[in-house]
Amino acid sequence: MDDQSYNPNDNFQYQYRPGPQARKPKGQKPAGKKIVFIAAAVICVLLLAVTALNSFYTIGEQESAVVTTFGVPQTVTSPGLHFKIPYAQEVQKVDMTIKGIAIGYDPYTNESKDEESLMITSDYNFVNVDFFMEYRVTDPVKYLYNSEDAAGILKTLAQSYIRDTIGLYPVDDVITSGKSQIQAEIKEKIINRMEQEDLGIQLVNLTIQDAEPPTAEVLAAFKDVENAKQGKETALNNANKYRSEQLPAAEAEADRILQQAEAAKASRINEANGQVARFNSMYEEYSKFPGITKQRMYYETMEALLPGLQVILTDENGNHLNMFSFDGAKEGAAQ
Repeated sequence: MDDQSYNPNDNFQYQYRPGPQARKPKGQKPAGKKIVFIAAAVICVLLLAVTALNSFYTIGEQESAVVTTFGVPQTVTSPGLHFKIPYAQEVQKVDMTIKGIAIGYDPYTNESKDEESLMITSDYNFVNVDFFMEYRVTDPVKYLYNSEDAAGILKTLAQSYIRDTIGLYPVDDVITSGKSQIQAEIKEKIINRMEQEDLGIQLVNLTIQDAEPPTAEVLAAFKDVENAKQGKETALNNANKYRSEQLPAAEAEADRILQQAEAAKASRINEANGQVARFNSMYEEYSKFPGITKQRMYYETMEALLPGLQVILTDENGNHLNMFSFDGAKEGAAQ
């Protein structure tokens, strides 16, 4: 610094000039802006990829799809690849195969569920009854939007009608002979109710898997009853078999006796008619010549009777002397 003193009021301009390392090359962007640009590009690519993937969906052979466009659902049933408007349409797939619901037992472990299977019959007996129910979806839109859990509603209705119907039958019918009728009655009730509810599902079949009393003693008693019924059926079958074997022979014997009786009847009638005809002819002869006919009939009668007569001669003491017959032969002598 020279001898002149520094005066702050003097007009003085200081100009900064960066060094060679601080100077930016022409055309080069800052590092922060470059990172933002790359991130934005990646995001755009990802959005495009997601949008592209979200523009198509596939329907299987046993599936249907419900495509909702701004809240309006529509069913698509043709299998294969389909296009949808991204972010404007939503697709929900529905399985159209037949599904099953077990009532009264666990289908995986086969363990009984007493809260579902234990029921009371019309004669105030307890019984454990297991059912298996099959259903399928008939209308995917109604299945998804008319209820939150259509299958659960179906199971609840089935349990209600099962208990109601079992309560109308005695325990013997539930366990043995009335199963088919009970199944048909419950199925009809459920089908009619599901048509009223219009939930988009349909009952296909309902069967009784097992029905037995809750205790071993009662089960043994019912088995004895069932064995007795089977014994009764066996005895009836044997009786019907014996009847079918013996009845034709008895009918044949009856026909033979009737034929013999008819033959004997005809023979006696013919014989009686012959005797009547002979008597009438003799009466005609008698009418013409009574004396001669009477004498002839007397002689004929004697000719028929005398050969069979025997004459025994005795003395005054009753001793037999000789025995003669009218055919002229001497048959013997008494001492």
